[in-house]
Amino acid sequence: MPKLWTETIDAHRAAVRDAALDALATLVAERGLVALTMSQIAEQAGIGRATLYKYFPDAQAVLTAWHERQITAHLDQLTAAADPAATAVARLRAALQTYAHIQYHSARHHGGELAALLHRGEHVERARQRLRDFLQNLIAEAARDGDVRDDVAPAVLADYCLHALTAAGTAPQDAVPRLVAVTLSGLGRQGDA
Repeated sequence: MPKLWTETIDAHRAAVRDAALDALATLVAERGLVALTMSQIAEQAGIGRATLYKYFPDAQAVLTAWHERQITAHLDQLTAAADPAATAVARLRAALQTYAHIQYHSARHHGGELAALLHRGEHVERARQRLRDFLQNLIAEAARDGDVRDDVAPAVLADYCLHALTAAGTAPQDAVPRLVAVTLSGLGRQGDA
């Protein structure tokens, strides 16, 4: 198959997939999850139902794919917040601030039944592991620089940060920066507290 043809087909597939995911997000925001159908998603996306079935077997698969896209965007946002030219502790601070804000906004947009449905599955566990590894590496580097404690394993401190900042999902917006500050103080070197 010629390269141009392959690129055109791939672009078309990506466009159809994105249209379906965007349509699903709109429908869930407008109507919730109750009785969400493939016909509604296809209509909202402006594609035929048969075309939608070529890409997804059911509405749950569209929802899972949409959630994977959201998670990937959040992980990319965290990575981008950590300026590679900055010190490890500055990158860590930026990543934790971004994570807390993501938690805050996600809880307001995807609470309740949607969150319970979405936060199951392998894609979520893969994303959690990627996030843990990212923070663990930043913490280890900051510990080597002498900017955070080194008496607790970086993996344990990464879990501490993630659990502590999950509270941003239920905190008032003005409390989110203070929650990040408290979390960072918990990472302080032994004897700094």
